[in-house]
Amino acid sequence: MFSVSHFIMIALLFIGSLFLFLLKERLKCKDWRRIEIGVALSLLIIEVVYHLWMIKIGIWHISHALPLELCSISLILAILLLWTRKVFIYELLLFTALLGASQAIFTPLLHFDFPHFRFVHFFYTHLMMIWVALYFTWVKGYRPTIWSVLKLLIFLNILLPIIMAINKLVTGNYMFLNHKPKTGSLLDFLGPYPIYIFSMEGLLIVLSLVIWIIFRKKNQV
Repeated sequence: MFSVSHFIMIALLFIGSLFLFLLKERLKCKDWRRIEIGVALSLLIIEVVYHLWMIKIGIWHISHALPLELCSISLILAILLLWTRKVFIYELLLFTALLGASQAIFTPLLHFDFPHFRFVHFFYTHLMMIWVALYFTWVKGYRPTIWSVLKLLIFLNILLPIIMAINKLVTGNYMFLNHKPKTGSLLDFLGPYPIYIFSMEGLLIVLSLVIWIIFRKKNQV
């Protein structure tokens, strides 16, 4: 974290996002369907390879390797959105990517630097989650509504008890629902267990409303 390669990835995030915003009108004029499918397949393949790599070196374990973290869920949503173009999936991804994947890019929990495969996998998937959400916003014309925030909350609150049950079964800590990370994090400011879980949800509501205000249609109340 905070190496030269890490700062380059942060710069790439802003450059790629700026590119999508400034060239959105030109990009609207072309059919990018093959590229969308290609990116979806690339995300699926690199994620499968990542799990095979973990198995090969002996670090894959059911307690931490299932796709139950917010960023893993965002990756699945990004692949599904590219493949189906469903508005409902976009409504979820916009919030999970901009709130989850962006935070992961700024403060990655990585033990490998470039050009290690894990470094490439981490930043490729996280950058793409964000860029896919922004692409569908600026180029495809999708926009969140106030109901999108409600859908996100319902979606996550359906997931939470399921993930908590899985945590208990596999002795895991997916989404930090069992305890805070051992290293310092934002959760340290949100109270003790289980108070910080409710604090996280309150913070999620506030930040989701901010994203809705920024990306909603201009004439939308």
